[in-house]
Amino acid sequence: MIVRCGPRAAAHHRGAPSTEEASISTPTAAFAGRTVSRVGYGALQLERLHDRRDEAVALLRRAVELGVDHVDTAEFYGFGFANAVIREALRPEDGVLVVTKVGAEPDPGGRLPLRIAQRPEQLRSAVEANLRGLGLDRLPVVNLRRLDSGPGPRPEGDQRVDLDDQLAVMTALRDEGKIGAIGLSSVTLDIVRRALPAGVACVQNAYSLVSRDDEDLLRLCADEGIAWVPYFPLGGALPGLPKVTEEPAVHAAAESLGITPHQVGLAWLLHRAPNVLLIPGTADAVHLEANVAAGEITFDAATLAALDVGSADERRFPRHGIE
Repeated sequence: MIVRCGPRAAAHHRGAPSTEEASISTPTAAFAGRTVSRVGYGALQLERLHDRRDEAVALLRRAVELGVDHVDTAEFYGFGFANAVIREALRPEDGVLVVTKVGAEPDPGGRLPLRIAQRPEQLRSAVEANLRGLGLDRLPVVNLRRLDSGPGPRPEGDQRVDLDDQLAVMTALRDEGKIGAIGLSSVTLDIVRRALPAGVACVQNAYSLVSRDDEDLLRLCADEGIAWVPYFPLGGALPGLPKVTEEPAVHAAAESLGITPHQVGLAWLLHRAPNVLLIPGTADAVHLEANVAAGEITFDAATLAALDVGSADERRFPRHGIE
C-alpha cells in the first residue's frame, strides 16, 4: 500500500530543510508567478517518437489530461521536433506553462548532437529560435544553461562568458517582452547569488537521491522562493553515473509500499523541499501516468530515514555528456 501521512510526518532527515518546510501538503507549488502541479513533463524523450508524431502529440495531450501544467523543452531537443510537437499538441486553454532553455545549439555532425552556445548573440538567437519553433510571441520561462556544474563539458575559449554579460541580454529580452522569466541551469551557489538581483524564477541542476552536491543551493532557492527543478532526477542517464533505482533502500521502500523504484526516487525529491518541481520525461503513456502518480505518494518518517541512510550523499558527476 502507499502510505499517505499528514504534513508534519512527511520529512525530517539529514541535510534537508526543516520538517515543516519539507512536508508535502498539496501537489502544487509556486513557479514564475503561477501555481503549478509539482510534477511536470520533460520533452527531451519526445525525440524517441520522431517517426510517430501522432503518438507524440497524443502523449502530450494525455499529460494535460493527467493535470500536467508545465512542460520543459528546448529548440535543440530533436533538432526542433519537441517544440514542434508542443506547438501542435498544446492549446491556449490548457494553461500549460512552457519552459525552454538556451546555452546550447544543435550540432548534427558532432560527437554529441549539441555544442555549447554561451555568447550573448547566441543566447538571443536561441530565444528567437524557440519563439519560432513554439509559435509564441513570448516565452514564459527561459533557462540559461551555464554548465558551471554537473555533468557536461565546461565552456572554453570564447564560450567562457561572464554571467553579467549573459544576464544583460537575458534581461533585455525580458524587457522586450520576449521572455517572461529567467531561470538558471547547471550553476553554482555563487552564480545564483550573483544573479538574484536580476530575478531568478527557477534553478535546474542535476540532483537526485544519490547525487546531492547542491544542498546549500537547494536551501537558498527555498529561502528565496525559487523553484528547484532537478534534471537527472533518478541519477545517471549516462554511463558511470549512480542510479537511484539501483539503491537497495529504494527497492526495499518500493516493495514495502507496492510502488516502483522510480516512483520512490521521484517522490523522495518532492519530500526534500516544498519548492521542488519535477520534469520527468518519457515516450510511454503508462510510464507517464506512473510519473504523475508519484506526486501523490508520501512516506512515513521511518521510510524517509531508511532512504536517506541507504543512499550515497557524496558521489560526484563526471564531466562528460550533456542534457
